Amino acid sequence: MSSPLDEIRDAALELPETQRIELIDSLISSLPPDEAIPLDDAWLAEIDRRSKEYDEGRVPTSPWSAVKERARRRLGLDA
Repeated sequence: MSSPLDEIRDAALELPETQRIELIDSLISSLPPDEAIPLDDAWLAEIDRRSKEYDEGRVPTSPWSAVKERARRRLGLDA
């Protein structure tokens, strides 16, 4: 027996891509605003450094499908 979440996810996956994106945006917008502590100078410098490395092509990248698969494995969601 599928859960309501499974049913909603299955229905959402049937939507055209643009509507799925709108749904994602709507769901994310419904979350409470992040109340993170502002980044200090060291974090901002690290972000700038990493961004520069990425822009210069010095950072290996992975497609989303591979990143998602690794994350699911680490969380034990995929055998």
